[in-house]
Amino acid sequence: MSAPELGTTSLLRYLWRQLTSMRTALILLLLLGIASIPGSIFPQRTQSPLKVREYFDDDPNGAKWLDRFYLFDVYGSPWFSAIYLLLFVSLVGCVLPRSFHYFKEIFKAPPEAPSLLNTMEGFQVSPASLERAEAWLKKNRFRISKTGKSIAAEKGYLRETGNLLFHLSLIVVLLGIAGSSVFGMRGEAIVNVGERFINTPTNYDNLTPGRLFSLESLPTFTIRVNNFSAIYDRQTTQALDYELKVTTKDSLDSSEVNQIVKVNKPLTFGSTRVYLQANGYSPLVTVRDSAGLVKFEGPVPFLPQDSNLSSIGAIKVPDMDPQIGFVSSFFPTAARDEVRGGFSSFPELLDPRLLLSVWKGDLKMDDGVPQSIYRIDTTDMERIGLWALSIGESYSFEVGSITFNGVVPWVNLQVVRDPGKQYALIGSILAIVGLLISLFIRQRRIWVREVGGNLEIAGLALNKLPGLEDEIGKMIQELGDQK
Repeated sequence: MSAPELGTTSLLRYLWRQLTSMRTALILLLLLGIASIPGSIFPQRTQSPLKVREYFDDDPNGAKWLDRFYLFDVYGSPWFSAIYLLLFVSLVGCVLPRSFHYFKEIFKAPPEAPSLLNTMEGFQVSPASLERAEAWLKKNRFRISKTGKSIAAEKGYLRETGNLLFHLSLIVVLLGIAGSSVFGMRGEAIVNVGERFINTPTNYDNLTPGRLFSLESLPTFTIRVNNFSAIYDRQTTQALDYELKVTTKDSLDSSEVNQIVKVNKPLTFGSTRVYLQANGYSPLVTVRDSAGLVKFEGPVPFLPQDSNLSSIGAIKVPDMDPQIGFVSSFFPTAARDEVRGGFSSFPELLDPRLLLSVWKGDLKMDDGVPQSIYRIDTTDMERIGLWALSIGESYSFEVGSITFNGVVPWVNLQVVRDPGKQYALIGSILAIVGLLISLFIRQRRIWVREVGGNLEIAGLALNKLPGLEDEIGKMIQELGDQK
């Protein structure tokens, strides 16, 4: 005999129940974690567009296949978004019905006593009266329901309140995370000491807006970096403290305010916060051509490679003929050994040294392809010099010269607008509180029935926590003392 076919309504109801089951939610959560793995393996366009370009340069065919599966844009891909949305719907559909259930349980009267109390926990018999038992239960904050010659009592309804709070808080957390990813933004900018950062899209080195975030809504603040100082442990070279002194303006018409930024003390502009994320050094150089004309002058940010701020960088001078590029390394406290070669032994500027490799040829800056500011493609270039400079020294090569004038620190400012963070934090705290309440509040039921002039008393510990038999024993003892 074949089973009847499901109609459209029944099929949709069946699919909805499957989607909103806890098992499906856990499976989708596991899939979301697995789907996030490619985002940590392959560079993402929103964060490292230059590394993505390197993939296409090194292996065009392989990169095209990776791009077809959105592996360079994992978190914006259709398949990742589908898993995230299904998880969101599954959790909401799973949590809301349970929330309604727990809400009803808070006000629900205790169920009537079972027919055989002697099979329940803590069963005892007392010669006391039913009225005395009722008075004792009320005195000890039990909610009671009296039917004829029996009483049903329950205590610990706060446990259901904890369950309700926990499930509703999960929805608040989900909405907070979704709000941050949709309406928020995150950007980074490297700023040299002495320079100014204006909060416009063109001043960011990396900017990732949310799906519904408008760049026109960026707050109009200005930050001038006055000074940066770091304190390091002399033995371990680990950083002990960072301090950034800045002058800020909320708008063009507002007055300037001097502020101090630390790692856990960001700047705040409305709902936007500015964090001190990283630091490094920018060597100050002057590049002249063979006629002595200045072709480049100023600081060049170098990228740290270790905790002692051994850094790499590139100085590009496209205005010279031929074009000149310097593949460089910078060491705040220069040291050298046979194995490692040149390196920095301490992150402070105790003995700064700039190592230069001079290349001439096409820097490929005019073909419209973005490239890293820290590296130079020397494939079609010729090396014409190699030298190391201390502050104040110059090096001459066949078509010009370079002078190492000094060093200025740079800081990496992370600008974050996270409108859902507070809701997610509040939801997380409330979820933990609700979970603790539901786990540690003792919810128990006690039934009392008058049989042949005596009282039969038994109970049930709903969350299996100990203490029910002790409470029934205390009840029997106090009822006996009232004779």
